[in-house]
Amino acid sequence: MSYQLSAVIADIELLREQTAELDHAVLGELRQDFALLPVTPQLVEELTGALPDYSVEERDDEHPFDLVLGTALTATLARWSGRGPVAYVEAEFAGGLGYQSAAVWLDGALSWGPRLDRTLDSPRAGWPINAALVELGVEPGPWIDAFAEVGLHLERNVDGWLAHGRRRLSADYWDELAEEWEEEQSGR
Repeated sequence: MSYQLSAVIADIELLREQTAELDHAVLGELRQDFALLPVTPQLVEELTGALPDYSVEERDDEHPFDLVLGTALTATLARWSGRGPVAYVEAEFAGGLGYQSAAVWLDGALSWGPRLDRTLDSPRAGWPINAALVELGVEPGPWIDAFAEVGLHLERNVDGWLAHGRRRLSADYWDELAEEWEEEQSGR
């Protein structure tokens, strides 16, 4: 099964404040009071006044993201980070092949990254999105890693996160459904 993500992640209240006036902003609620803002071409155009640019280069340290984070977009993320840490994350993988990349802004400047992993064969805690989430303040919990701890595994792509946000679902919604299913299966 494939997974694809292009999103901004930050404290839910920070993202609500910063995106309240945007027509193309849809927030997906995560655990631990974080939210995910799916990055779509429409959102990039609304934030920057220009169509998004995508890299044609192979993912490497010089080109860690598919989306080219131009001056206007990075200025927006830097401005938002004056209120708290803000991460831009990307992932695309299927059948063990693909990549993850992430960067974090804090106090108006890039504070961590960007980092890229094209093999995803190191310990999970060091994968770019997990490391960026720790930079944001995600606390360890019962899940396998920070990625699952906040609920990033609940949707498989940007369209799924858009539907998640439009339906105003929380990450806990999926946990409750799983518990109900387990109870039904066990005959309780």
